[in-house]
Amino acid sequence: MTHSQPAVLITGGAGFIGSALVRQWLEHESAPIVNLDSFTYAGLQASLNGVMDHARHQLVVGDIANGPLVDRLLAEHAPRAIIHLAAESHVDRSIDQPARFAQTNVVGTCVLLDSAVRYWRTLNAQARDAFRFLLVSTDEVFGTASANQPFTASSPLAPNSPYSATKAAAELLARAFRKTYGLPLLVVNPTNNYGPRQLPEKLIPKMILAALAGQPLTLYGDGLHQRDWLHVDDCCRALRRVLEQGVPGSRYLLGADHCQQNLQVAEKICDLVDELLASGQAKASGRVCRTDRREADPLSVDPRLRRRELIRHIADRPGHDRRYAVDSRRLRTELGWSPQIAFDLGLRETVRWYLENPSWTRQALAALRQAGS
Repeated sequence: MTHSQPAVLITGGAGFIGSALVRQWLEHESAPIVNLDSFTYAGLQASLNGVMDHARHQLVVGDIANGPLVDRLLAEHAPRAIIHLAAESHVDRSIDQPARFAQTNVVGTCVLLDSAVRYWRTLNAQARDAFRFLLVSTDEVFGTASANQPFTASSPLAPNSPYSATKAAAELLARAFRKTYGLPLLVVNPTNNYGPRQLPEKLIPKMILAALAGQPLTLYGDGLHQRDWLHVDDCCRALRRVLEQGVPGSRYLLGADHCQQNLQVAEKICDLVDELLASGQAKASGRVCRTDRREADPLSVDPRLRRRELIRHIADRPGHDRRYAVDSRRLRTELGWSPQIAFDLGLRETVRWYLENPSWTRQALAALRQAGS
């Protein structure tokens, strides 16, 4: 890949946030992208449809824990920045497979940081000053937020799941690499993202597909757990802003500052699906939207069904954080970012996207089945 501008290396660029960032980057930025993804179940080639063959996008299939591969990519493409998104991210899976999460999120991050430092040291003074390593973490590293007290940049790390513990460990490694080696590091802690191309093991797409198929919408516990939902496109705009204007050594918390209960979100999804089906804008399709292996008659779901009646409560999962909320004022005041997509509008567009993209949904469900979901 030969271009006039130095590239940016994105890890996990076939995942949910990663593929959204690749698309947004190619639309709004001029630098080329080297996209490193190992294509686990969470990385779908279909999520890169339309940009796979873009002249400024190069996909490399590989693991961030493969040090020689990372070294080769850095030497070959001489990127001006690394945006590290690659991670195992589903809390339920981390409870069943904690070692797998530690391997990717901790060991993989350590290998990437090690390679980045050695590469960074080879750069001339100007390029060293301009280089950035952006670690995309999560608000879950802080544990459960108290009522009316959002997390801040000074909140202590207090993870409650194997997933969040591995992300906290990755943060501590990154901090150590900055303190020990001087690596120009930035950390972003986003809240829960939603939007197109999110695997249906996550709450919002899982609820959408269950509602479409007329299946139970299952919520952990009482369903009153609160999350601050941020549209993935707003998240990606923030990542680009932090990369260009963020101060090395800083942490930026990223949220929409609007907490909602999981039950409220599920009810909104039910109402949207009811509305779209009743208006004829979509058809209930068991073949496309079912989340299990069984087939169903595409016309078997009664469009008159009120989907709120399908909401069910199941036993809460271990270590389930009650509330996530972050104070994103620093990102707003210092870097001038603010979310552009209101939740109700973004949710409507997201529901419609899943209705209109059954091919992607089928591939995502197949990947989940293969992964043992």
